[in-house]
Amino acid sequence: MIKSYIEAARLRTLPLSVSGILVGSLYALANPTNDILTPTQVFNWKIFGLSILTTIGFQVLSNFANDYGDGVKGTDNDERVGPQRAIQSGAISPQAMKKAMYITALLTFISAVLLIYVSFHDKYLLYSLFFLILGIVAIASAIRYTVGDSAYGYKGFGDVFVFVFFGLVSTLGVNFLYSKQFDWQLVLPAAAIGMLSTGVLNLNNMRDEISDKNSGKNTLVVKMGGKNAKFYHYFLVGGAMLLVLVFAAIYNGIGFRWDQYAFLVAYFPLLSHLKTVYYCDDNRRLDPQLKKLAISTFLLSIILAMVLIF
Repeated sequence: MIKSYIEAARLRTLPLSVSGILVGSLYALANPTNDILTPTQVFNWKIFGLSILTTIGFQVLSNFANDYGDGVKGTDNDERVGPQRAIQSGAISPQAMKKAMYITALLTFISAVLLIYVSFHDKYLLYSLFFLILGIVAIASAIRYTVGDSAYGYKGFGDVFVFVFFGLVSTLGVNFLYSKQFDWQLVLPAAAIGMLSTGVLNLNNMRDEISDKNSGKNTLVVKMGGKNAKFYHYFLVGGAMLLVLVFAAIYNGIGFRWDQYAFLVAYFPLLSHLKTVYYCDDNRRLDPQLKKLAISTFLLSIILAMVLIF
């Protein structure tokens, strides 16, 4: 039974979910703030650890909710490509999965509260309130993606959720927890990570276009069609690569050193991925590319974070 829950948590999605946390955190480590004359190191290991834990909680909750929502609605059926989900295969009952969702939501909320307390203590009351509300919205959004009659994932809005929470909120939000400041320069890599994360979702929806359409799950891919979804995918991945390049040029300033652009190594698997998508004539064969894009995004985030420090 425990093995079934671990599989339902979809561990392969976790590295992707923490990509924004890594970039936002190590950006804070590389850029002491608060005083121009005497810069103060704002990075905090407690904030980093709790941020990772909270983000993983959100991702696992989202995966459980996705398994439950698609399972009880019959979206996960024999037409679907890829590994069978827990409810679809009968490994976990809908009632047990719902209970797992509630427990995960509670643990994630506790982790978020601890994160907010460690970041702000008894100061910055408005900031604490804002992040508390943001955490509640994130938990609700993770559940409502496929659960309920008004699930927004069935109306084509899942891309917005992924871009905002796993890109902008993840990267900019965690950096604010350290610095108590908003850094506009960080918007570029935050948007890039959001676009790549959205690309993973789009790839998933491209793979499941036929089964989703037949079961009434109107994802953005179903609405725009497979051909347009490919162009949208090129925009997401290619646009993200461009944003990171622009960020590097602004961050590094005048002059050029190869080590400052070491993250370009991650562009090779991304370009290979785009080539595969371009020549693929059956989107159902795109399943292996999900892991490739997710790992490439994590690799890009790791190298970019290291470049920021060293």
